Amino acid sequence: RISQGNVPGVESASLAMDTEEGVEVVWNEVLFNDRKVFKAQEEKIKEMFENLMQVEHPNIVKFHKYWLDMRESQARVIFITEYMSSGSLKQFLKKTKKNHKTMNVKAWKRWCTQILSALSYLHSCEPPIIHGNLTCDTIFIQHNGLIKIGSVWHRLFVNVFPEAGVHGKVRAHRDEQRNLHFFSPEYGSAEDDYAIDIFSFGICALEMAVLEIQANGDAVVSKEAITNAGQSLEDPLMREFTQSCVRHEAKQRPTAHDLLFHRVLFEVHSLKLLAAHCLISNQYLLPENCVEEKTKSFDPNGLMAEIKHGDRPGVQLKYSHVSPLELDKFLEDVKNGIYPLMNFALSRPHPVPRALSLSHEQVESVKTPTPEPQETESRKVIQMHCNLESNEEGTKTHLSLFLKMDDKLHRQLSCDILPNDSSKDLANELVHYAFISEEDCEKLAGYLEDALTRHKGKASGTTQ
Repeated sequence: RISQGNVPGVESASLAMDTEEGVEVVWNEVLFNDRKVFKAQEEKIKEMFENLMQVEHPNIVKFHKYWLDMRESQARVIFITEYMSSGSLKQFLKKTKKNHKTMNVKAWKRWCTQILSALSYLHSCEPPIIHGNLTCDTIFIQHNGLIKIGSVWHRLFVNVFPEAGVHGKVRAHRDEQRNLHFFSPEYGSAEDDYAIDIFSFGICALEMAVLEIQANGDAVVSKEAITNAGQSLEDPLMREFTQSCVRHEAKQRPTAHDLLFHRVLFEVHSLKLLAAHCLISNQYLLPENCVEEKTKSFDPNGLMAEIKHGDRPGVQLKYSHVSPLELDKFLEDVKNGIYPLMNFALSRPHPVPRALSLSHEQVESVKTPTPEPQETESRKVIQMHCNLESNEEGTKTHLSLFLKMDDKLHRQLSCDILPNDSSKDLANELVHYAFISEEDCEKLAGYLEDALTRHKGKASGTTQ
């Protein structure tokens, strides 16, 4: 028997061996007392588990497989998850404190970045996935420093599994009390959204920095204890970072994506990180020891780069300033997901069917933190045809635009124009809605502006 984070409904979690892959995994069981209740919910349960298998991120505990087991008196769902052998973050922090050590700031930054990377992924799904149970007990740490969030299915189980039909619904009261300070003031209300995860993350970040928020003999960690822990941080940026997460008003808390851009987390230069990710993703094109071989061929005193200043001495960067061992370690860390590439381009939000995230009522009130980017259009416009028709009073003009595309899937757009509307602004607006390639956008903007300008002189009638 093992503990991999408190999840309602999970009767037991045991260590198991995947004989096909040769790795240790966790065997989880959810028991249903009433077979009829289970039968009624079967399709919903299947859909949820199918969708859980789609959640794929280096900083989220992997959900491998599931199956249903029907017996005479009761039914059960068995699901297999990744085993986190090094234990929880809570256990690691306890050991560190016991050995009278303090938290390394670099490690704190790496951990925060990885947790936020996972939360940003979950929150950018459409509709967003709310974790709802983020504590230092549900965050796991591997021997190589990789952080993984577990118990992602906690809130989903609460939403999908019927109260009456599942064993083990109530967690130990002591555990609930011990972790109450991780939950935001609005937790459990109809208004709660991804901001509840940001609050929980803020408390985790604070605990990671101070190793433990003292409860001073009370069963529950008080607001005063949280404030005192925050004030004890020497770095003003760390203090500001954690305080922004635990604001009482949910709307005032930043998003996970915003927090990834915070100055306090800026540990590795963007260009270095981008270059490392580029190297890792194209490694199959390079010899095995290419970094080692390349660094050997350099003259240690050779000049790698120089920054010149007119009013003061410049900066010279030599090859001897870079340690090949440190470089190898950094590349290995990037490969293992310790430095996620989050601060460059927004990846496309991951479509996840509704059963995996929130109930329909909750989805209505939730806004995705980042808008879905549009796909770029590569098709070419072969011909443009514009028709402008004004009414007799000359108070309104109707514009029809026909775009003949190279794949024969043509576009037709239309709008009404008022006399004082700017030709240039209208042209740019229509170009935006036309959704065509950048090259064709410039041509269309000029074409429309010319047509609109020529038509402006007419009181009524048609221009083609």
